[in-house]
Amino acid sequence: MRRYFKWGFIGLVVLIAGLFLDYTLPQHDVVRITDTYNRVTPLGTINRFFYASPDAGTKPGTEAPDIRFIAAVRPNGKVIVYRNEDTGWIWPPFFKFNSSNVQAEASALKSTAEAPRWVVVTEYGWRIPFLSTYPNAIGLRAVSGPDVKIFPWVNIVILVVLALIVLFFWRMWVRFRERTLDPLIAGGQERWDQTEARAENAAAGMKSWWRRMTGRRR
Repeated sequence: MRRYFKWGFIGLVVLIAGLFLDYTLPQHDVVRITDTYNRVTPLGTINRFFYASPDAGTKPGTEAPDIRFIAAVRPNGKVIVYRNEDTGWIWPPFFKFNSSNVQAEASALKSTAEAPRWVVVTEYGWRIPFLSTYPNAIGLRAVSGPDVKIFPWVNIVILVVLALIVLFFWRMWVRFRERTLDPLIAGGQERWDQTEARAENAAAGMKSWWRRMTGRRR
């Protein structure tokens, strides 16, 4: 039972870490921008956690902020909608303060199906329709065609650094366990064995005494 609990806990931690990285790490989409617009978007109790901070210099706490959106079409014909918000100095650490400029660039790159202009949108986040959440566009640039491949070198560097940090703390934990916890556990087990042996000896002595007493009475 203890073993299943251990591996279940490890699996849960890995799942949470994977979801966190999947939401936060930047991704690249090749799309054709079809529209840009602003919309007053009331935020609920749940989906407000998926939205970034207000634009730098604006007053926070608005219940229905005016959010910028970018509508686009993927090369396979599927539509995708991005929100365009500043991230500011808070998490995730993209330090985006130019959402107005990004909106202007997106408007200039709009095109039609007859004369498409393909754009790489760098974004993070998830599109969850029933929660009305959208990935946040943090940058865009024009490319030559829909078959352009973007190498995720930023993600690879981040993952390598995180892996080294995890390995470092894991080694620290192993050394701490070997030097501190294992001797304590071994000492506790030894004391427990000694106590158990004393209890067994005491029980054997009581049995022997009882046998002698009952033998005398007989």
